[in-house]
Amino acid sequence: MSEISYMSDGPLDRVRVLLGVSGGIAAYKAAELVRRLRDAGAEVRVVMTANATHFVGVATFQALSGNPVRTSLWDESAEAAMSHIELARWADEVLIAPASADLLARIAHGSADDLLSTLVLATTAPLSVAPAMNQQMWANAATQANIAILRQRGVRVFGPAVGSQACGETGEGRLPEAHELVAALVAARGSRLLDGVRVLVSAGPTFEDIDPVRFIGNRSSGKMGFAVAAAAARAGAVVRLIAGPVALPTPAGVERVDVRSARQMRDAVIAAASAHDIFISAAAVGDYRPQMISASKLKKSGQPLALELVQNPDIIAEVATLPKRPFLVGFAAETDDLERYAQEKLERKGLDMIAANQVGESLGFECGENALLLLWPGGREQLALADKGALAQSLIERVAARRTAKLEHAGNP
Repeated sequence: MSEISYMSDGPLDRVRVLLGVSGGIAAYKAAELVRRLRDAGAEVRVVMTANATHFVGVATFQALSGNPVRTSLWDESAEAAMSHIELARWADEVLIAPASADLLARIAHGSADDLLSTLVLATTAPLSVAPAMNQQMWANAATQANIAILRQRGVRVFGPAVGSQACGETGEGRLPEAHELVAALVAARGSRLLDGVRVLVSAGPTFEDIDPVRFIGNRSSGKMGFAVAAAAARAGAVVRLIAGPVALPTPAGVERVDVRSARQMRDAVIAAASAHDIFISAAAVGDYRPQMISASKLKKSGQPLALELVQNPDIIAEVATLPKRPFLVGFAAETDDLERYAQEKLERKGLDMIAANQVGESLGFECGENALLLLWPGGREQLALADKGALAQSLIERVAARRTAKLEHAGNP
């Protein structure tokens, strides 16, 4: 029995934190982090990589956490009961501190070659990483690309800090202090602005069939909408995601419904909208579809082919007319006159907010970054260029604030 007691009613009271410790001299700071987490009320279990054990002993973390420490997938007594899956399910939060450049690369690319990387893939708990490495390793393009991938997936990145390093160099790459990491984790959990709020999100393109082998569609990757769904779930919302045809994993804690065409998306959204408090229409729904779908593959005849197109349903405008309509957030992708067209769409469709972004070469579609102009009746805000995960987090914070303001104005706080 550990002699360290939990702090009841602390900011992390009864939160189950799985602390991953990877190799690097900063591993010694993780011992203080365990103590600080427990002082904040958390229950802590530690998983170490093999390299980490060269810097700090297992016994240190076992004594400080009051729980057995795991270091390998090949612990026969533990793995007989699939302990790595049990640990993945046990965690409310996964925090990796320090996170080495090697570990960041492996989890960014889905490797599962040791216990810690396997747990990262197996858990649905929010993941936070605190990078620690030589300043040049941190600045390397490969490391920055891996960090961008993780942020896009909604992984929180704490640090690194700037200062002197064990190698004798000075720069960005130090592990933040233990109290700073605990504060960052508390702040991340505390921003559950949508606890229990039901959020419906649409994302991705729609495809409209021409014949059995051809279709018309658009260039949407779905990344922004999926990031919005993930951010809403992290904020405590109950999230349903209506997804067009994309090759993206379902965000943790999100219910997903897959559709293909605009009419299928319309049916799925209308069926669910009245049961939700917020609808964020991030999907790039095709405006038109072929009037007729050929039952067999169209053959080349040497002559021009004319397709007669008819207009698809305007999904968000239809949601706006429902007797029990949710708080409505639309998206507008424009190649020019961004604010004018977005303002017109906001007013014409009766939206509560619109997120407008410029599209074109290297902008908007098929890239990891975006910028948004937010408009609402009587207000505007520009969200600067950022990776889509961070931008989605900022958007959810603004949506929560505007919805609260609308409810308070209506007398329903």
